[in-house]
Amino acid sequence: MTHYLDFEKPLAEIEGKAEELRAMARAGEGVDVEEEAAALDKKAATMLRDLYKDLTPWRKCQVARHPERPHCRDYIKALFTEFTPLAGDRNFADDHAVMGGLARLNDRPVMVIGHEKGNDTKSRIERNFGMARPEGYRKAIRLLEMADKFGLPVITLIDTPGAYPGKGAEERGQSEAIARSTEKCLQIGVPLVSVVIGEGGSGGAVAFATANRVAMLQHSVYSVISPEGCASILWKDAEKMREAAEALRLTAQDLIKLGITDRIIDEPLGGAHRDPKTAIENVRAALGEMLKDLDGKSAKALISDRRQKYLDMGSKGLAA
Repeated sequence: MTHYLDFEKPLAEIEGKAEELRAMARAGEGVDVEEEAAALDKKAATMLRDLYKDLTPWRKCQVARHPERPHCRDYIKALFTEFTPLAGDRNFADDHAVMGGLARLNDRPVMVIGHEKGNDTKSRIERNFGMARPEGYRKAIRLLEMADKFGLPVITLIDTPGAYPGKGAEERGQSEAIARSTEKCLQIGVPLVSVVIGEGGSGGAVAFATANRVAMLQHSVYSVISPEGCASILWKDAEKMREAAEALRLTAQDLIKLGITDRIIDEPLGGAHRDPKTAIENVRAALGEMLKDLDGKSAKALISDRRQKYLDMGSKGLAA
């Protein structure tokens, strides 16, 4: 791992020293450093456990946004076979912030749709940092309709700071496109399961996550607005984002208590970016279980189940 978050700086120093010692040994300087490096590794492992034992909501936001965290493209590549991307909304353009297409999960035909942020400067600009425009939501609507027509379960992978708020997007009907996508999620008569793999921001996330079952990775976040945006509105100061993150109750642990999400998917110690393979396999297992839970239900039952889920949303927290 090359990128450390602010609160991981002490850990970076220890892991950096261990790597320096091993680099000296590899350079053939004739120094036996393995024992000292192993001691540093042990210290780093203890510190990592302590750092991640009880993350604050703001630190969860930082982990959810980690640049090396696996993104939609990584999950599609690792989890699905025979992925056939489908592009365009048949109206204006293809939105590269939204990936989607036909695929197989454990040899079962499915439709997969997700936000893609990109993993370097060029791809992040191309993907618009995962912020979809109206054509992205209209593409999703087209794929949801196709899945419904052919009886394919739908899997959505959520990872967006929110829908793109630019002038062009607003001119092309951003809010209408989000509303129609949300509506289409409620209408389709096939199983729909969603996983928040990073950020679930605002209506841009809800447009894909109005599902029968919603899961969140352990350190992902899901909220009506970003902490910075909330702080700017309430306190006129984006630096109050830590207080906003606390107030928004945006962590998976908070949201499962409120009934917003249905399950939490474990991440490797230190976050999904430290061991992407394990994180992705954990998502595979959760997807399999959620789809199995919905197998055998009629189209009418699936629609009713999804509708009731959202009518009941928040009642757990209010009752408590």
